[in-house]
Amino acid sequence: MAKSKTVFFCSECGHESSGWLGRCPNCGAWNSFVEQRRQPASATGNAIPAGVASGWLSGLLEDAGRAAQAPGPGGLKATPAGRAPDGSLALLDLDGVEASAQGRISSGLAELDRVLGQGFVPGSLVLVGGNPGIGKSTLLLQVAAHSQFARPVLYVNGEESPQQVKLRAERLKLKGSGIKLMPEIVFERIAEAIIKVRPELCIVDSIQTVYSESLSSAPGTVSQVRDVTAGLLRLAKALNTTIVLVGHVTKDGSLAGPRVLEHMVDTVLYFEGEANSSLRVLRSAKNRFGATNELGIFEMTQEGLQGVQNASAAFLTGRPEHVPGSAVTCTIEGTRPLLVEVQALLNPSAYPTSQRQAQGVDRNRLNLLLAVLENRLQLSVGAMDAFLNVVGGVRVDDPAADLAIAAAIASSFKDRAVRDNTLLCGEVGLTGELRPVSFPLERMMEAGRMGFTSCLLPGSDKKNLIRQSRGKDTSDWPEILYVDTLGEALDVLLEDRATPVNQTGGKRHG
Repeated sequence: MAKSKTVFFCSECGHESSGWLGRCPNCGAWNSFVEQRRQPASATGNAIPAGVASGWLSGLLEDAGRAAQAPGPGGLKATPAGRAPDGSLALLDLDGVEASAQGRISSGLAELDRVLGQGFVPGSLVLVGGNPGIGKSTLLLQVAAHSQFARPVLYVNGEESPQQVKLRAERLKLKGSGIKLMPEIVFERIAEAIIKVRPELCIVDSIQTVYSESLSSAPGTVSQVRDVTAGLLRLAKALNTTIVLVGHVTKDGSLAGPRVLEHMVDTVLYFEGEANSSLRVLRSAKNRFGATNELGIFEMTQEGLQGVQNASAAFLTGRPEHVPGSAVTCTIEGTRPLLVEVQALLNPSAYPTSQRQAQGVDRNRLNLLLAVLENRLQLSVGAMDAFLNVVGGVRVDDPAADLAIAAAIASSFKDRAVRDNTLLCGEVGLTGELRPVSFPLERMMEAGRMGFTSCLLPGSDKKNLIRQSRGKDTSDWPEILYVDTLGEALDVLLEDRATPVNQTGGKRHG
């Protein structure tokens, strides 16, 4: 018997090496190589191929196509992929390819449809990642029960027993008449079931538990996850079946397994949220069939995840009033304006190097705004520890939040509350100027709907906002104050008529 061969794979990109390397030459990641044992050679001298890469899956698909006597869903053919009926290579003219007229299928959850781009695309491969206990299995079980698929939904429960899934369904008060459970982790059996049932939706919970019997490595390893995902991708395209994979995340919040996994799938969704909060945020990191800047917001209840219609009110509930270090801004997430509260806290540093901590905002952005405040406005914040938090667990990447971040820092530094009921929007430049923001009309409409009485905007947005608001009802809009520099904005927000207040003496909003 031939000896087995040990190789090393990069857990970030899947790069293969004959020996261990401290840094991956392909992606540059450090300490990312893991050891894998390759299959021994066969008696003929050829290496035994992986089950996904070998011809058994092609043969299974061809047998299913011949048994159907007619092309199945998605145009399943008996000929191998990339081959014409006579066996020759099939080369297609792009102008002659007919685009599929089949539309999207709703998931049954409006917030999920928003992130996906108005529903599932038949034949797509979707990866959903998130921390343990965040609600991934709950979300997908609700999708399986509420989705508008004509054929049964196949739920491959590799981590839980059927009894556990049933208990969750009863707690959520879901009817499972159209859900077929399959407690299985062997890929060959899962593939056979998918070809036999031909579901419109297949949920694999989770991809780290599935393994191929043709590989000797353990489930969840680089080679297993990569090859199994490749096989599921082939099944999704050949059968026109939507397959949703549940993936674990690492300590730093990224999806576990090789990074090449994210390149293989069509859509990557991240399910986020704080452990002590009922709000959950679903965002798209990759979407071949829609935008990646949309945001879905859910609330975890006794009956499962419920979509939040008024997201701004949910994030501002319990907001303290007349308290230093708090400011409200409006960020645009896809097509949705979202009001969020930014809180800052400054404290004299007890160490030679000041601490900089940021939750929900890039820490480099925090350092940049602190430098502008110290250099342009002469606020001595360099020797102070700075802590910044976006309430609700949402991450803000919109540069229009710069003004609210700077105002919250200055408010904490001066121990003076920001002007009451005022929304702050503006990008701060390195010279202290305020740059224009995108979608000013949508921000003003959301501010008026939430009852804000005033709003600070960059002066360069005035002409654009006047042009966009022609013919629209602006009676419920807040008073708009235009400023050109960060210094002018802080003079308005922290003016002397507002008496300093103690940090523990504020009221709460809502």
